[in-house]
Amino acid sequence: MNFQFPLLRATLVLACPALSVPVANAADSTAHPSPLPHAAAPARGNGGPVVRAPTGHVSNYDESKVGTYVLPDPLTLADGRPVRDAADWFKLRRPELLNLYRTRIYGRVPARAPGVTFTVIGSTHVMNGLAIRKHVVARFGDRPDGPRANLVLYLPAQATGPVPALLHLTFFGDPSLNASPTNTLKGTPPHSRFNELGPIADILKRGYGYAVVRYTEIQPDARGTWQKGVIGLALSPGQNKPAPDEWGAISAWAWGASRMLDYLEQEPAVDGRRVALIGHSRLGKAVLWAGAQDPRFAMVFSSCSGEMGAALARRDYGETVDDMAAHFPWQFAGNFQKYSGHWSQLPVDAHLLIALNAPHPVFITGGTGDQWADPRGEFLAEAAAGPVYRLLGRQDLGTTRMPPPDTPLMAGDLAFNYHTGGHRITDAEWKLFLDYADRYLKPAPQK
Repeated sequence: MNFQFPLLRATLVLACPALSVPVANAADSTAHPSPLPHAAAPARGNGGPVVRAPTGHVSNYDESKVGTYVLPDPLTLADGRPVRDAADWFKLRRPELLNLYRTRIYGRVPARAPGVTFTVIGSTHVMNGLAIRKHVVARFGDRPDGPRANLVLYLPAQATGPVPALLHLTFFGDPSLNASPTNTLKGTPPHSRFNELGPIADILKRGYGYAVVRYTEIQPDARGTWQKGVIGLALSPGQNKPAPDEWGAISAWAWGASRMLDYLEQEPAVDGRRVALIGHSRLGKAVLWAGAQDPRFAMVFSSCSGEMGAALARRDYGETVDDMAAHFPWQFAGNFQKYSGHWSQLPVDAHLLIALNAPHPVFITGGTGDQWADPRGEFLAEAAAGPVYRLLGRQDLGTTRMPPPDTPLMAGDLAFNYHTGGHRITDAEWKLFLDYADRYLKPAPQK
């Protein structure tokens, strides 16, 4: 059964309590450079970039103009029957939702996807003996000139057995692989660099391994690249782009993350049952989709993933479906274009993507200076995924009211933080995530 509640001046229909969220203070919204290869338009409004999509839609940052929307009920099957228990979820509802995402949104991985082989090409002690650094090359397909991804794995040198690990899908990869690293981004001040790596020394001291792989080594992130990367390897003779229901780049990156997990599962120094997946921005979308499909991941950290990631697509706030379809079509299945200008016809929304990660823990973040990514929409989606976590005996966010900035919600299996600042993972959030991971990835003390 669905119930209708007021949401500011919007409407949310879902079998859960009303979601009451205070309007953010405009003073909290600060300009931020987007740490992406393709920066948003430079014009700025009250909360972020102002973009006019080909549909004519103009970016909105006024909660009174969000409009009304109805969310698909996560616990109602397509034929209208209720999902009554965990068996119904895993056998009936979850497959329905995965199929919708695979064929309408991100695209399915074709049967022709390439095989992957791994070769360790170096292993050395680094960081004054604190770590062992392994350089692993993943080779996709069997062509000598085929795409390759560099997986760099840091392991605590003093470990006496297999350790849990954090797998970080990144924009730039490990700086040590670049002769002259140039992490300078479009839209950033001159000579500034985007430092995306986690606090490696702290990670190692806590007893974790830390693995880094650059996303574009799996699949390029640009127009006109269908015949490159792993997607290009999967094309049939005479085919110049994926079929309308086949993978876009986000699905390829998610698939690549699972292939890196394949390696970590057979790496003797890593406990493959305790691997967390981390991604920021568009890679925050990719890790949510990877976690939704691959239950081997023990937990997911999705930072500032925004539209078509953790933020509700039906909310008219910040970046929209129209913007994604127009400016990043290669990231999605061809069928996604049908929803440009028709958001209400989407068969899914972000709360369902988050729910597909259940029962493993998910940590989602947004920033006061990142209204383009709609942090309130991210919170609302995570709250609306709660019924599935509760159905499976897990704990949800524990509230339907968005917290003030820098007041993390970390008590449950769903966690959220709204940091002061822009489009990034903050130092404080790394600590929050490591504390959170300790609850799930560290073995229980022997009695």
